[in-house]
Amino acid sequence: MNDAKSSQSFVPVKEVRNGIILLKGGGYRGVLMCSSTNFALKSADEQRAIIGGFQNFLNTLDFSIEIVIHSRKMDIRPYLLTLAEREKAQQTELMRVQVREYAQFIQNFIEGAAIMSKLFYVIVPYEAGGAEEVAGALPFLGKKKGPSTEGLTDSFDQHRAQLSQRMSLVSSGLTGTGIRAVPLGTEEVIELLYRSFNLGDLETPIKLTNA
Repeated sequence: MNDAKSSQSFVPVKEVRNGIILLKGGGYRGVLMCSSTNFALKSADEQRAIIGGFQNFLNTLDFSIEIVIHSRKMDIRPYLLTLAEREKAQQTELMRVQVREYAQFIQNFIEGAAIMSKLFYVIVPYEAGGAEEVAGALPFLGKKKGPSTEGLTDSFDQHRAQLSQRMSLVSSGLTGTGIRAVPLGTEEVIELLYRSFNLGDLETPIKLTNA
C-alpha cells in the first residue's frame, strides 16, 4: 500500500474531470484524438497542399501543442479464422483457392513483421496561472514553474472554456490538412494516461476483427 502511494506521488495528474486533465501544479490538458493520412500515396500537388496547410495551422497558434503517438501490436489470428470460415463457405473451388491463397499471404506477411496499430493524439495545454513549462517524466504532463492555481478565484468551468477554445482552434486547423480531430472523454483520457505510465501494456495485442 505504501509502495502504491509512493508511486502515485510521481504522477503529476490530480484528476480527470469532464475529459480535462488537471495537473497537481495547476495546469490543464485537453486531448484530441486524430485521424491519419497516407502522405506517401498522395500526389505531389496534394502533398504540397497538406504541408502548406500544416504550416498555416502552426502559424495560427500562439501556444504550444504536443503530438503523442502510441503504437500497439495487432492480433491477426481472429481475422485468419474468419478467412478460414469464409473459405469453407465459398460455392466454387476457384473462390476457395483465392481465399486460401490470400490467407496464406497474410500469414506469411505477419511471420516476417509485426503488424502495429498507431494512435495519434494532440495535447493542448492551458495554464491558468501563466506558469512556464519545464520538462517532466511525460512531456505533455510536464510540471510547471509558477504559482499553483489551487487558490485562484476563477472556476474550473472558466478554465475549461478557455481550453475548449484552444482545442477548437487546433481541431479546425487540422481539418484544413485533411485530419479529423475529436476530443477524448474522461474514460478515454484515463485509458491514455494509464498506458502512458504503463508502457509495457502497449505490447498487449489489439484484436483485428472483420468489419
